[in-house]
Amino acid sequence: MHVLNKFKYCPQCGSKSIFFDKKHFVCGNCNFDFYINSSGAVAGLIIDENGSLLLTRRKFDPCKGTLDLPGGFIDINEKAEDALVREIKEELNLEIIELNFFGSFPNTYTFKEIDYYTVDLTFECKVKTFATLQANDDVSEVEFIPLKKIDTTEIGLSSIKTIVSTYIEKS
Repeated sequence: MHVLNKFKYCPQCGSKSIFFDKKHFVCGNCNFDFYINSSGAVAGLIIDENGSLLLTRRKFDPCKGTLDLPGGFIDINEKAEDALVREIKEELNLEIIELNFFGSFPNTYTFKEIDYYTVDLTFECKVKTFATLQANDDVSEVEFIPLKKIDTTEIGLSSIKTIVSTYIEKS
């Protein structure tokens, strides 16, 4: 269910005359406008010295147990690059020393039965060392898989599947 279906009353005047007008909510009583836009998220493409892609296994739903890229949501007033540095540190205890924008990929992320529209900003990353690598936070384990051996059907989130497939095609 999308959050759009949760709006029953105008958040400004409390009227029931709120409706969705293609891109935003409008209140027929007080003319309040409310837009719901995509949330920002980040994902990191990290290749080891053997040319294998670092993939994680999701510890929690959605898609618990499936392959994923490290990353997460961008906090309010946070730059995408800073969010990725933070997420990689939290999830993997790795320090990014270089990142380059790879692309943006739309996604629908369902959490606790609510659909959130996101834009996953993806970066190719280099890390200082893999010696500190450990699965933390919402990562249950880490795998390095050669690009030609990645089974994208094991990737749970559709945008991550698209990102990895696109990366493999370009490599």
